[in-house]
Formats: sequence, structure tokens, C-alpha cells
Amino acid sequence: MFSPTGTSRKVATAVAEGCRCASHVVDATYGTPTGLTFGRESLVFMAVPVYGGKVAPTALQRCEQMTGDGTPIVLMVVYGNRAYEGALEQLAQFVSERGFVPVAAGAFVGEHSYSTSATPIAVGRPDAQDLTDARTWGKAIREKIDGLSKVEAVDVSHLKHPDNSPISMLRFMQFVMQQRVAKDGVKPLPVTDAELCRRCGKCVRLCPTGAIDVHDYLHTDAERCIKCCACVKGCPVKARTFTTPYAPILSECFDKRKSPVTLL
Repeated sequence: MFSPTGTSRKVATAVAEGCRCASHVVDATYGTPTGLTFGRESLVFMAVPVYGGKVAPTALQRCEQMTGDGTPIVLMVVYGNRAYEGALEQLAQFVSERGFVPVAAGAFVGEHSYSTSATPIAVGRPDAQDLTDARTWGKAIREKIDGLSKVEAVDVSHLKHPDNSPISMLRFMQFVMQQRVAKDGVKPLPVTDAELCRRCGKCVRLCPTGAIDVHDYLHTDAERCIKCCACVKGCPVKARTFTTPYAPILSECFDKRKSPVTLL
């Protein structure tokens, strides 16, 4: 799994619990794991966040060396209540090229990286209902796996996409185009309030790409930052903040609750 803010981890854990699996967690959040070779007798659960309609690039980079041998795999993407777009198909192709067979797929909602008290976007998701749904799905996966005589791949393109109102989608797409036209080349980054910061180092530990200098908590490396906002959400004194023009429009246009969608 790759889970900077913990949402993908929560979903994967709940699904595995429902599947009644004796699981071993492989976390690619803070580095490239080793020993990612799986046989036909294994059942792999892979959970990753969606950034801009695609799988977080860092997640794929960290898992490039994983290999299977006709190994069944359950795919999960977690998105911020807008849309997961082609992320699941992207993930399915990635694992299929490495010897895995997708036997189930699901898209769950997690609190958006850009969500704040002023611009709430899927706050607290996955919540209790999401995790209950995840466990129920996990149970269904176990029943399917136990009844299989042959492992066959599901077509993830058949998974339902979330319903967004046409007006909301039009407003958002118009905003995106405006931002692209007005782009000034300056990448927005998390910033630190020097007066609030206690130099506890938690932001450094939480950053999955080492974008925060261990000797200078006020500096964020623009080349390494993936805008996951783990440092912002995890700061105990709220010294880290991230400002983006996308947060208000996402909060306004995609406030309707979306339920998980799954495929077996």
C-alpha cells in the first residue's frame, strides 16, 4: 500500500479483515519495499491514492519491482470525492504486466488532501460506514476466492463511476482550464508558520518523499513534494498549511457524499 495520510491503509485493512486473511502489511509509503514476489497461493491487496484522476506516481515507482505468478490481487483506489477517472484501469494494467490477476476492484472515498476546515472535502472519510462496506466486500471476496476453480481477471472498466452533476463538472472543468491558462509556473507548496512550529520533526517523519529538510523545517523541496499534505494534516500545532485555488472549487462542486463502488 501507499498511504501518506492513512486513508488507503484504513480501507485495505478493513477489506482484509472482512476477508479473514492472515495478512502481512507491505508499506511503500516511506520507501521501496523488498521481497515483493508472490506465488499463486497468495492473495494480494493493493491500495493506493488517486491524484488528479491517476494513481499517485510515487506509489507505482515504489512497486515497480513487485512480481506475481498468476497471483490473485484485489485492487483498491482511494479518491477525494471528485472522481477516480482511469486510475483503476491504470493500476490493473500495472499489476497485470507483473504477473498478477485482478480478481476484485473497488474505489473508495478518502478525505481529500486539500480538505481544510474552510474548504471541507470528504472530511473524515473513510468513515465508519465506509469501513463497514469495506469489510462486507472483503467477506464477499473471500467467498468468491473459496469458490474459484480457476483464477480469472475482472474487467475493471465495468466498475461504476461516481455520479457528479453536469453543472458541477462543467464548473470544475472550466476552472481547470482557466488555471492552466493563468499558470505562472510557481508550484504551490506547504508552508510553515515559524512562530507556531515547535521543531518536533513530525512533518519530516510523515513526508513520504523526504521533501522537508530535517535541518530546516520551514523549507519544502518543490522537486520532491507530491502535495499529499501528510505534513499539514499531521502537524500537532497546525503550523503547516497548504493553499491552492483548487480547494474551494472542489469543496463547492463535490460536496455530495459518494459511496464506495466495487466489482467482483
